[in-house]
Amino acid sequence: MQTHEIGKRTYIIADVDPLDVDGVRTVAVGTALWALGFVLLLPFYGRLKEDGHTWWLWTCVAGFGLGLAGVDYCRRRRRHRIEHGEPPPLG
Repeated sequence: MQTHEIGKRTYIIADVDPLDVDGVRTVAVGTALWALGFVLLLPFYGRLKEDGHTWWLWTCVAGFGLGLAGVDYCRRRRRHRIEHGEPPPLG
């Protein structure tokens, strides 16, 4: 545990490792939530169409698609870092 004094205040910093240093899990969970949102909205398609809110479905599709690209990017970045022996990023 580290302490830093700035002015009249003392800050304590715990020695804790970050949970997800490469972001793969975080982006994958977000992607799954976009897919879940789409599935949960499907039964309400008729009402969404009547109210002019079908864009909600397309937002979920876009979030899912961008999430898939993000998962791929994070995996490639992690693989590159491991292959080149780079240390993990600071959390």
